[in-house]
Amino acid sequence: MSVRSIAVAAFVCALLSVPALMPAVHAADMGHGEAEPPAALGRELPVASILPFALVLLAIAAMPLAAGHWWERNRHKALVMAALAVPVAAYLAVAWGAEGRHQLLEKVEEYVSFIALLGALFVISGGILIQGSFSGTPLVNTACLACGAVLANFIGTTGASMLLIRPLLRANAPRQRMTHVVVFFIFLVSNCGGLLTPLGDPPLFLGFLNGVPFEWTLRLWPQWLFVNGALLVLFHVWDQIVLDREELERPESLLRKVMEHQPFRLVGARNIAALAGIVAVIYCAGKGLGTGGERWPFGVQEGAMLGLALASYFGTPRSVHEGNRFGFGPIVEVAVLFAGIFVTMVPALLILNARGAELGLKSPLQFFWVTGGLSSFLDNAPTYLTFAATAAGSHGVPVQAGYLRTFLDLPAAFESHELLAAISCGAVFMGANTYIGNGPNFMVKAIAESQNVRMPGFFGYMLYSAVVLLPLFVAAGLIFF
Repeated sequence: MSVRSIAVAAFVCALLSVPALMPAVHAADMGHGEAEPPAALGRELPVASILPFALVLLAIAAMPLAAGHWWERNRHKALVMAALAVPVAAYLAVAWGAEGRHQLLEKVEEYVSFIALLGALFVISGGILIQGSFSGTPLVNTACLACGAVLANFIGTTGASMLLIRPLLRANAPRQRMTHVVVFFIFLVSNCGGLLTPLGDPPLFLGFLNGVPFEWTLRLWPQWLFVNGALLVLFHVWDQIVLDREELERPESLLRKVMEHQPFRLVGARNIAALAGIVAVIYCAGKGLGTGGERWPFGVQEGAMLGLALASYFGTPRSVHEGNRFGFGPIVEVAVLFAGIFVTMVPALLILNARGAELGLKSPLQFFWVTGGLSSFLDNAPTYLTFAATAAGSHGVPVQAGYLRTFLDLPAAFESHELLAAISCGAVFMGANTYIGNGPNFMVKAIAESQNVRMPGFFGYMLYSAVVLLPLFVAAGLIFF
């Protein structure tokens, strides 16, 4: 077994053993032997207990820039996450008794469900290979991005990105100026497209795990249509200008070259049925089909997704995986990083839920920009949960199982739906503002660079987002929030 495998296995074992630590802690020993309501625990936790969570997010944002080569290895990520998360787990389990252990157990279960979904989508989409290419004209490129924005809602932004980026690059290979194509692909397919279902983007799935109904995100279709529609129009105009300019500069006909394409073929189509199975499992679990309307017991949904992923993996020919350059490295990286996030975020969620009203956030527009601003530089999934807990706590809803459903069930006067819509849109849309805002962003950049596409650096990419995205988000905020 490799050192990486040992590190990851040890860390996962440490997490799973946390809820069982110190079962005999007594009130006389620690003063917290009886289970306390989450709101009470959030008021008593010291603010300093948020520091490990902040350091986890800082490491994820800064380490790729400060020590990129060292940070590339998942073993090193696991060591950093363990160093920050294990002390938090021990502190909550030992010092805060039954309620601390209960909160940890809830987050472990949530983490397992989260990774089960991402892993299943990753494995199944890796078994679908698009061979050949399409024409690299502005119209066809725009159609590809539009299809990716829709597809992201069914196989996730990561799955859609990995499935479509290589065919798009092949289609545009004759062109010398392709940077804008990949940048808009990140905007649309890797981020803004995945707003309409819990499968679309990790923040929305975390909301689903915490009680948001499966179909609730469909109400965000006006925001989805406005942002993605505007981006598609802007891209088409931009791509046409770039193509026309390059056509004039080159002696041969560029348009004729980009219109040449190899026969299009979809290999591994049987895995589409597996993707449909994942959608069905999530929907049925959320609706409580077969359990009288109650969510399925923990492990049933996760086991069903694991079964579909295993059937897909072992039923897919090796040639398909090789064609997609499929490997488990990216999903191992996600699993390691989110293990640290889920543990260290427990104090932050409880504190913000209990004391978030002190931040002065009240209107949906404020939540839209605060959530989006932090999602630009931190991972958008924990940012979503942080401000969802803040909004719920400001209306007296404690962080516990299904708390976002309770929040949404508040009377209309509390504007809970408007607040959660603003948080959802901010997290999903503004994850596109930087390379580190959402997981697929760096993955798409790396694939493009491996095929000799010159991509902008960290701040160069932010210049694109400042020019294209920020004015669009200003308009969206004023119109919808």
